[in-house]
Amino acid sequence: MSTQDKPPVLVSGGASGLGAAVVAALRDAGTPAVVLDKQAPSAEVLGFRLVDVSDSAATEEAVRSLAEEHGLSGVVTAAGIDSCGPLTEVSTSDWERVVRVNLMGTAAVVRAAVPYLERVKGRVVTVASTLGLRPAGDATAYCAAKFGVVGFTRALAMELAGRVGVTLLVPGGMRTAFFDDRADQYLPPDRSKLNPPERVAANIVHVLGQPEGCEVRELVVCHESEPSWP
Repeated sequence: MSTQDKPPVLVSGGASGLGAAVVAALRDAGTPAVVLDKQAPSAEVLGFRLVDVSDSAATEEAVRSLAEEHGLSGVVTAAGIDSCGPLTEVSTSDWERVVRVNLMGTAAVVRAAVPYLERVKGRVVTVASTLGLRPAGDATAYCAAKFGVVGFTRALAMELAGRVGVTLLVPGGMRTAFFDDRADQYLPPDRSKLNPPERVAANIVHVLGQPEGCEVRELVVCHESEPSWP
């Protein structure tokens, strides 16, 4: 079967970072991808829509458009941002944008995709964080959002059991541009002790390839020296 015969996996945030690594890993596994992002992906994909996932209505419409055009076999919600700093020093707009992108954006993508995934018993992989299980100071927005993704995904797995596969991915820090614009005190002290995103992406592809009836419900993937786990 050619890649064109397989329904694609939708990757939000698929133009960079973990999302781009997932797109590449899917391609290597013979599965096409469609992408949502604010910028066009550099990799060849089956389709993409330019959208800011902080806009739930636009995100849902973009998902439905891609699904109607290409079908869907899975979803990976890899779009994510952060805005570090004490609660009283992060602007209201920045704080709330972190929550909208990471939590509300995740929910919007999944909400629109579920009817299409139910048709084929597809799969959802949500991307939380080790900071969705263990809090950190000066990261209130990110922790609130990622703790929310954890709760959302666990509830979703109960709701869709037997109809759509649902996996919660909990990655540690990765060697992506996620850290590029941070003040020095919020930078990882040693970037060599961050996982390359390709390693996390390989685990996502493994989850998406599970046989019907087998579920990887939760998966933590981090460097052996990850300070935020356990």
